[in-house]
Amino acid sequence: MSSHLLHDRDATRGVGFGLIAYSMWGCFPLFFSLFNGVPAFEIVLHRILWSCLFLAGVITLMRRWEPVTAALRHPERLWRVLACALLIGFNWGIYIYAVETQHVLQASLGYFLTPLVNVGLGVIVLRETMVKAQLAALGLATLGIGMQFLLLNELPWLSLMLAFSFGSYGLFRKQVPLDGLSGLFVETLLLLPLALLVFAWLSHQGLSHFAQSPRTTVLLMSAGVITALPLLAFAGAARRLRLATLGFLMYINPSIQFLIALLVFHEPLSTVQLGTFALIWLGLGVYSWSAWQQTQTR
Repeated sequence: MSSHLLHDRDATRGVGFGLIAYSMWGCFPLFFSLFNGVPAFEIVLHRILWSCLFLAGVITLMRRWEPVTAALRHPERLWRVLACALLIGFNWGIYIYAVETQHVLQASLGYFLTPLVNVGLGVIVLRETMVKAQLAALGLATLGIGMQFLLLNELPWLSLMLAFSFGSYGLFRKQVPLDGLSGLFVETLLLLPLALLVFAWLSHQGLSHFAQSPRTTVLLMSAGVITALPLLAFAGAARRLRLATLGFLMYINPSIQFLIALLVFHEPLSTVQLGTFALIWLGLGVYSWSAWQQTQTR
């Protein structure tokens, strides 16, 4: 079999894995909306506990302990991983809060904004150069947020917190020499002691929702599996696809969330909000075109 045919098959499988990963992330609002009456911080707590346990099992089955133990042998280098852990934990909490308070539109806006926030952080923190198209994309996104602030006298705080927390997570994550699976495990492992302490305190105070009903218990435990599965699919996609292809597939996630907010949760979408989305979508189009042009040049 020719290498070209093998490459095409590998790329097709990569696209399949990418579609699975981003579609699962996009459907997260449907899952987290099932937690009636469970506060966001408690769901994050169990997400840490059970994803850590589940990932340990996956790493054992895949015999991938070497990068984990190598990272843990140098605790002085773990401060970036700890920063990643705190940022992703904060991001999880804000996202679940957005779902629980029926602000899924703001959540989708946050993830549409994330690539543009990444560009801005790259310029400000890493001193990366910005081409004119990327500058125009950032300007369009800023105009969209500014329009909402001026016309509605409010900022989409949930969107901005999601975008900047996940963008900052990506910034630190780039500096951590760990793959996605090992990195998430070490991140949850660093948060595990705090999660166990909070869980013990909630149980002692009689405030824990765990074991209150079989349904809630299963949902809380499954949060860990739901966290890890799309990551595994994403790892399969990342090994087989170019970064530019992954970047295009990434928009599936907030697009699904946007449709779920409108069609399932029936969240209102004002003309001003639609204008904000339109400007950010236009900015993403300019940014994607610029990224594609740079890829072709290289």
